[in-house]
Amino acid sequence: MITSTSNLQVKLARKLRRRRHREQEGLCLLEGERLLRDAWQAGVRPRTVFYRPQAREQRPALAELLAELEAAGVPVLACAEPVFANMAETVTPQGVLAIVPIPQRPLPATVTLALLLDRVRDPGNAGTLLRSAAAAGAELVIFGPETVDPFNGKVLRAAMGAHFRIPLQSVPSWAELEALLPRLGQLYLAEAQAETLYDQVEWRRPSTLVVGGEAAGASPQARAQAIPIAIPMANGVESLNAAVAGSVILFEAARQRRASGAG
Repeated sequence: MITSTSNLQVKLARKLRRRRHREQEGLCLLEGERLLRDAWQAGVRPRTVFYRPQAREQRPALAELLAELEAAGVPVLACAEPVFANMAETVTPQGVLAIVPIPQRPLPATVTLALLLDRVRDPGNAGTLLRSAAAAGAELVIFGPETVDPFNGKVLRAAMGAHFRIPLQSVPSWAELEALLPRLGQLYLAEAQAETLYDQVEWRRPSTLVVGGEAAGASPQARAQAIPIAIPMANGVESLNAAVAGSVILFEAARQRRASGAG
């Protein structure tokens, strides 16, 4: 039982709340049974798992997961309530969290459908878009300039394990992004006001959907590179939430690709 917040593993877990430390250590913090289970099923081996004894006693599914991790040789550590609360980011912690390696999945040899987040600063939107991209069969998600860190805790929870199922690239500047563009096919920018509709696009060709942030919108560089596309609206609605709009378009791409046998 860990009873002190001075424990070195507890200190490390707290440090991983900050992007700088996540990047330095190559580690991130997962919080919650569902997220830990998804990572484990995707082949991620946690470095350390922490849990509240009360949660293990009261939730058979969690107890089973922790026993499986222990049997595999993963350090699984009980924590006193104040220690666990000291590490947890959520207001009502689920009783388990883990330190895991940041996934380093290689870029796919061929990219036929990708998602580029451009100035998406809201972690909930970023995580939801990542989850939708994985579900729609995209081969790559790029967290572009001025976009939230993909391993921010809120992004991880919103993505529900998608981080471990699809290659990610975090590209902090357009100068670096330029080198990737030849591999990404035609860029299409989700815009509320555009002449071309999203279902008029030939998504079976190599394509990348660009989604800009709610507040700042897409960058001038993205606008210069991409063809704007819109989702038609009824009842006087002007636009959709960025995550909803991106998801609608991604699943139109998935529909077309599935119909042709490409996805």
